[in-house]
Amino acid sequence: MRLLESAPWLYITTLTIHVTAVSLSVALFTARGLGVAVHHQWPIQPKWRWISVGIDVVLMSAGLMLWALLQLNPLVDHWLGVKLALLVVYIVLGSYGLKRARTHRARLLFFALALLCALTMVSIALMHNPVGG
Repeated sequence: MRLLESAPWLYITTLTIHVTAVSLSVALFTARGLGVAVHHQWPIQPKWRWISVGIDVVLMSAGLMLWALLQLNPLVDHWLGVKLALLVVYIVLGSYGLKRARTHRARLLFFALALLCALTMVSIALMHNPVGG
């Protein structure tokens, strides 16, 4: 018997943790990006980076648990494959949007593109469609 069928509470709990972590992660990234946009120093302080990393560890752990519970394969379930590829793009864009880009204008552009990428991943996840909704 599949674990999902014998323990549906595990799926619901894991999904709730995952969605909450996504919300917290995107909210914190947005706050940090807006802080950078107005030239504040707090968004790049180690404390906020570590809080972000902690949230993302919970997010990824819950995501991997859902992946296992639902027995998904990103090579077969194309929406998941696209979402995982976009995750890498989001991480790179976010890194440039918060710190790595050389100019303020470039940081703003990377930040906006990272947010667009995050929203696209959410749409893909909700619709289970590689092009989102």
